[in-house]
Amino acid sequence: MNPTPAAPAGADRRAVVVVAVLCFASLCSALMQSLVIPIQSELPELLHTTASTASWVVTATLLGAAVAMPVTGRLADLVGKKPVLVVSASILLVGSLVCAVSDTVGPVLVGRVLQGVAMGYIPVAISMVREVTPAHMRNTAVAGVSATLGVGGALGLPLAAWIAQSHDWHMLFWVSAVLAALMVVLSATVLPHIHDAHPGRLDVLGAIGLAIGLVSLLVGVSKGNDWGWSSLGTIGMIAGGVVVLLVWGAYQLRHDDPLVDLRTTAKRPVLLTNVAAVLIGFGMMAQSIVVPQLLEMPEATGYGLGQSILAAGLWMAPAGIVMMLFAPVSSRLLTRFGGRLTLATGAFVIAGGYVLAVFMTNAPWQLMLASCVAAAGVGIGYAAMPTLILTNVPAAEAASSVGVNSLMRSMGTTVAGAVMVVVLTSRTMDLGGAAIPTHGAFRLCFVIGAAAAALGACIVLLIPRRSAGTATTVVDPEPEAVLAH
Repeated sequence: MNPTPAAPAGADRRAVVVVAVLCFASLCSALMQSLVIPIQSELPELLHTTASTASWVVTATLLGAAVAMPVTGRLADLVGKKPVLVVSASILLVGSLVCAVSDTVGPVLVGRVLQGVAMGYIPVAISMVREVTPAHMRNTAVAGVSATLGVGGALGLPLAAWIAQSHDWHMLFWVSAVLAALMVVLSATVLPHIHDAHPGRLDVLGAIGLAIGLVSLLVGVSKGNDWGWSSLGTIGMIAGGVVVLLVWGAYQLRHDDPLVDLRTTAKRPVLLTNVAAVLIGFGMMAQSIVVPQLLEMPEATGYGLGQSILAAGLWMAPAGIVMMLFAPVSSRLLTRFGGRLTLATGAFVIAGGYVLAVFMTNAPWQLMLASCVAAAGVGIGYAAMPTLILTNVPAAEAASSVGVNSLMRSMGTTVAGAVMVVVLTSRTMDLGGAAIPTHGAFRLCFVIGAAAAALGACIVLLIPRRSAGTATTVVDPEPEAVLAH
């Protein structure tokens, strides 16, 4: 008559193991964002190509991830999450091996695209958490997996810098291949088999249209500074991408089984969360771009801190740890106040970190402190975003909706990269015949980052109020039974 206490305890233990695997695998996927940044300046020589061509090694992963996140999410809704997670991990393994054995730019670009595609693992993992955790663990689990998107990018920089400084550059990809192999094994053996497939079919034409539109738009934005913002190439790519996406949107609205249900994404809570994701993603990336450059600027500038690439990465590492530590804090805030106020709080904390950075640029520890404050906001906000999405979309669209939200964050980081480069190259001074950014340019970047995050917080506050319980609790059928299979 009375259930034994061992049953729920056992379910909790199984859930913890599953969430740990999802966190580890998502973290490995997110590391791909910053894997080659420490060797970016050396890539033309290493790959025997031009600087402009070598820059695609970074851009390729961004493009692969942008296209993969919504498409992978939709596939997970159709065929089930575990098969998609295993395939995504396998794609990361293949991409890493291709890069590890290559010495020319062509194969490396192919491998980097595949590594970007594998980042589709993250939104699917986030949506899977809801189905495999008991209600009392759900907020913490979602917060932990969601935070890996920011933590991976932050921790990847010092890790990659250390590997690149101590070993041949190919070792970066051998390490990522080992991590990917672990992802494949753990995803295949530990993640539970759950019956989470939903009727429907993949909108292949919609996927192709989305890929063309996103790639055109993101290439134009990310390459605008190199090509010139007034050049026909830049304008054509951006304008063409926008036109394709508008046509794609009209097609999706008429399709009976669309890749992305735009009517769901147009719901006020989902729409405003996605708009806020762009601005908060912008705020997070501003820190990742500006702080390392400021740390590495030569002391001869009068404001530079003269740190090596490895030292700059180590000064940035605590920020990644703070993101991870604040995931449980976000969980408690979600339970107490709901997703709306939690996300707004995270965005305001990010803005506060940038305000500190405006006035704290005289020593590495000062920038580290400001970065940690901003990182705390990222840890809180990144955990709250998928919670708001998951509580406002049907279960059949959970993975694809989280994928779109992850895409919006990625769009924000791309725009941030372009804006920061424009600011830093438009306010320069001469040093030994070279034009370098002024101290004021770096401070302006921090101001822009603060403004973007604060605006994101204000948009979040426009989301309709809901009680804390309804905002954070989603009833799923017997997660303990799910884990038993």
